[in-house]
Amino acid sequence: MEERGKKADEKKKKKKKEKDNDYPNSWLITTIYKTFRGILLESAFFKLLQDLLAFASPQLLKLMISFTQDKSRYTWEGYLYAVLLLVVAVLQSLFLQQYFQRCFVLGMKVRTAIMASVYKKALVVSNEARKESTVGETVNLMSADAQRFNDVTNFIHLLWSCPLQITLSIVFLWLELGPSVLAGLAVMVLMVPINGFLATKARNIQVSRNTQYSCYTFENILKLYAWEPSFQTQVEDIRGQELKVMRKFAYLTSDSDNVLTAEKAFTSISLFNILRFPLAMLPMLIAAMVQTTVSRKRLEKFLGGEDLDSDIVLKTKTTHLDVVSYDCKTLYLSLLHFKILNIFILCEFSSVSLDIKPGRLVAVVGAVGSGKSSLMSALLGEMHSTKGFINIQGSLAFVPQQAWIQNATVRDNILFGSPHKERRFQEVIQACALAPDLKLLPGGDLTEIGEKGINLSGGQKQRVSLARAAYSQADIYLLDDPLSAVDSHVGKHLFEKVIGPNGILKNKTRILVTHGVSFLPYVDEIVVLVDGVVSEVGSYSSLRASKGAFSEFLDTYAKEQSNQADLQSGNYLFPQCIMDGRCTKYCTFTVGDICICDYKLYKACSSDISSYLLRKNSSIKKSEDADESKQGQKLIEKETMETGQVKFSVYLQYLRAMGWGYTVMVFVVYFIQNIAFIGQNLWLSDWTNDAVDYYNMTYPNWKRDTRVGVFGALGVAQGLFVFLGTLLMANASVNASRILHSRLLDNILRVPMVFFDTTPIGRVVNRFAKDIFTVDEAIPQSFRSWLLCLLGVLGTLFVICLATPFFTIIIIPLALVYYFVQRFYVATSRQLRRLDSVSRSPIYSHFSETVSGLSVIRAYGHQDRFLKHNEITIDGNLKSVYPWIVSNRWLAIRLEFLGNLVVFFAALFAVISRDSLDSGLVGLSISYALNVTQTLNWLVRMTSELETNIVAVERVSEYSELENEAKWVTETRPTEKWPEEGRLQFDNYKVRYRPGLELVLHGVTCNISSTEKIGIVGRTGAGKSSLTNCLFRIIEAAEGRILIDDIDISTIGLHDLRNRLTIIPQDPVLFSGSLRMNLDPFDRFSDEDIWRVLELSHLKDYVAGLQEGLQHEVAEGGENLSVGQRQLLCLARALLRKSRILILDEATAAVDLETDDLIQNTIRKEFSHCTVLTIAHRLHSIMDSSRVMVLDAGKIVEFDSPSNLLEKQGHFYAMAKDAGITREDVTAL
Repeated sequence: MEERGKKADEKKKKKKKEKDNDYPNSWLITTIYKTFRGILLESAFFKLLQDLLAFASPQLLKLMISFTQDKSRYTWEGYLYAVLLLVVAVLQSLFLQQYFQRCFVLGMKVRTAIMASVYKKALVVSNEARKESTVGETVNLMSADAQRFNDVTNFIHLLWSCPLQITLSIVFLWLELGPSVLAGLAVMVLMVPINGFLATKARNIQVSRNTQYSCYTFENILKLYAWEPSFQTQVEDIRGQELKVMRKFAYLTSDSDNVLTAEKAFTSISLFNILRFPLAMLPMLIAAMVQTTVSRKRLEKFLGGEDLDSDIVLKTKTTHLDVVSYDCKTLYLSLLHFKILNIFILCEFSSVSLDIKPGRLVAVVGAVGSGKSSLMSALLGEMHSTKGFINIQGSLAFVPQQAWIQNATVRDNILFGSPHKERRFQEVIQACALAPDLKLLPGGDLTEIGEKGINLSGGQKQRVSLARAAYSQADIYLLDDPLSAVDSHVGKHLFEKVIGPNGILKNKTRILVTHGVSFLPYVDEIVVLVDGVVSEVGSYSSLRASKGAFSEFLDTYAKEQSNQADLQSGNYLFPQCIMDGRCTKYCTFTVGDICICDYKLYKACSSDISSYLLRKNSSIKKSEDADESKQGQKLIEKETMETGQVKFSVYLQYLRAMGWGYTVMVFVVYFIQNIAFIGQNLWLSDWTNDAVDYYNMTYPNWKRDTRVGVFGALGVAQGLFVFLGTLLMANASVNASRILHSRLLDNILRVPMVFFDTTPIGRVVNRFAKDIFTVDEAIPQSFRSWLLCLLGVLGTLFVICLATPFFTIIIIPLALVYYFVQRFYVATSRQLRRLDSVSRSPIYSHFSETVSGLSVIRAYGHQDRFLKHNEITIDGNLKSVYPWIVSNRWLAIRLEFLGNLVVFFAALFAVISRDSLDSGLVGLSISYALNVTQTLNWLVRMTSELETNIVAVERVSEYSELENEAKWVTETRPTEKWPEEGRLQFDNYKVRYRPGLELVLHGVTCNISSTEKIGIVGRTGAGKSSLTNCLFRIIEAAEGRILIDDIDISTIGLHDLRNRLTIIPQDPVLFSGSLRMNLDPFDRFSDEDIWRVLELSHLKDYVAGLQEGLQHEVAEGGENLSVGQRQLLCLARALLRKSRILILDEATAAVDLETDDLIQNTIRKEFSHCTVLTIAHRLHSIMDSSRVMVLDAGKIVEFDSPSNLLEKQGHFYAMAKDAGITREDVTAL
């Protein structure tokens, strides 16, 4: 922890120094070095000792060989050498393991420090800096880049240790062989620049995985519009480029392996064995360093980005909230969420001077894009102030326009880190009208909410968000249009109980952005914004009197029959008349859509109401059985984790993906290469015996030439085969990667929506990022190493047994011990790795959640709590990383000890049977034995790594085999023109979201004839949105059917169905890409068409005013457009598709009345020949429908024309009365 702190301070210092650069440069490495200096130096010391000891063995070997040659020496000398060999080897093992332990722990610490600082930075990063990277990219910094640093730090000491080993080897070789070493040296030196060149080539290997991220986030929209194919091709293209680069990279690395072959003739084998390691490592290290440089630049750019200027908002002790001449010519419009890509200069707050007294309720009104949300952001200090200041006294609570919900229980979302006080909690829940909803949720307030609040309806999310603010007991409340997402009567309830003059916040300062005209009479002050300028400020009556912009605005929209005077005469504001028609008789008159009653009458009515409420609540079905409610309550299941051995079928699956032909060829090629290697060494030992045979004689030339020739030929053959093997391997693995990835993508796009509701996005992205990365890069690598190691070990044992047949006796017990150690280790290591990858997901999930809720977290000032939470999740992950590191050391010590015993026995047998052995073979067998420790070690490590990595294939295939939704296209295809008339029939339609949950719709039956306009109304959670989901078969029927033009929709393909319907969804969703791509991803329409629909959706002027026009880049999630504009874009989408059935899902919730009017007119005109289903919160918008369907708890309670329903005085009548709609209005329409 203290290290993290230190690190952050250092960063701050660095940042100050280098402000002049666009972002501070190349400070990261030095900072890391300063922080972890201690461990670095310790590990360096151990590495040095180990390197020096490594050179003692060849010297002992030399003595040993001379001992076997000279038969007159005492036997004890031989035994002494054998024991010395053992001692040196054991010491060497111990030092090496100490070094490794320190290095790996260091790597882990570096990764943690980087992750923590990225998170910390994300909490304070300014909006401009945040624009530069999408959520996907920022998560990438935490996952991929931090991991790169981890990997490099593990082997950082090789930078000096490799050159040291090489130099020492060369010195000793010179002593052995004289100048002929230089031939070998020349070859090596030549290889180094080539490797350097390859490494730089490999640099361009990084392709980001962004489209994918946005793809899964908005999966439901893709489904509704049947756009999956378009996105699939986009991702496949990106992937294709990624694979091209990978294949190149693999070819490049294949050259660097065959360095040390031909020169081996001029050496003592064992020194060259020592040399093999550093020379193989150097190119790898260079390549890794290069990749890390890319990561380093990205991290530095992010960590060195601008911070939010915390001085914009002053907290000095004046008594009220001031916004003094807040000039924002270049106000970065940060619409509460993410990055706004372009600087909207719409916000000429040339000088907004507001002065808000404590305890007032101030309403901010204005048209779409007039800067209401920007004013909020400015108050939160998320803007760029050019001059002036804001002074806020006391704590803030903030309710954003689009509710931000955490993946936690309802209770945790509301408490938001405050202590739980039952009374206050209940009070807030009642006030926010959440009590009935909680009754319907399976776990009450302990029900878990999915990511982004996925299992709550829009209105419920908004109310939870409001409840969070109400519970926080702050001094100042910034409410950014919290009432737009809820039905009118719920809105009224909220205003009355929470926000309004009698609500639970009545003594706090409240700033309310609203479109609801009806609430305006009850606020203390109204601020009217026009194009970013405050045009008027004043109370309702004074603004009405002044006949300014506000007055016009009202005259256009408010159906007001009130004379202000009556308001003061003891009348009572009373929203509860919604309950049913019974109380409306007490209303003296209505203002906008609030019923005003005389106070005495109110008393009489309230007793009616309370009895009514009791009845209503008791009638809500209690769940039949406690067990039943438990099932399906936990929304997000724990991530599944395979246990035990990886099934052999998984390996087969990978080999199958590589292609059997490739697989067999790779095996054969590597096998031949190994035979060549052993042959070469046997030839060499035979050659050294010539020295004995031709003792004191001239060495014949023919003999020398054949010796050198055969040796060289074997060397070259080896080189060729290695190269060939690598090429084949590269092709095969790229093949496998392509097949696995496209299978996964293909399937994920076909998975039913339920899967995305119950699976956090982090988990899906994890499969595409981490696991596919493993399949791409780690598996081919470990597969190849494993093969080489296995063949190497077999070769070694073969040679030793050849030299000293005695040795076969020892092999069997050693193999047994070895086998047990390995089994024990692999099981542990594999499970730890699985735990590691499972405990990683929450880190990224929490991170992306934080990034999307930044403005809320900052407003409440909860940064520290989130930092703490992040530290806990990271620690949880480290709990499985650290044991893995230690288990590796445990294994290594045991294995190296075994290896050392092999050396000892090889030497011992050589001494025992020295009379029968020639010195060449002794040398060969001992030098091989010296090498066996390392190879054995690697073999186990590789086996385990292969098992570990193959888990990625297992995880990818798990998601490739998920149950799919119905086919996209089936045999029974409807005609081209279907649905020609657009008739809808629901036939006893029942549906539930997931098996094991209660029904959402209980047997809906109705007929809707062609070109009818149907309004659908009902309380939040009555099943309005579920109805539309059924039409698109996002959720499949439990019973019953839906017919469109007499075709049962469950018989045709999903794309045929979804392509012929059009929806304008509740949450307008846009993808990162051009505006054009958002409207028409398949390029089916001409530009004229697109401009035409933009004109119809009132966006033409806006788009024409953009520099790039249709090519204007939309940020991820459409964050650089206002919510209203996004909604209009969705309308444009619908106009383009021109289908016979149109569904509007609360499509106008986020726009002001004026735009709402425009949209309604467009829909009336353009869709006159269509069947239109409108789900509405604002009853005004459906009063002209042909019929209205009233839903309650998943049943249709009323279904008739609006005028008939008003006559009946049932549910609809109550709702209409409530919205201030009378029969006259209907007839007028």
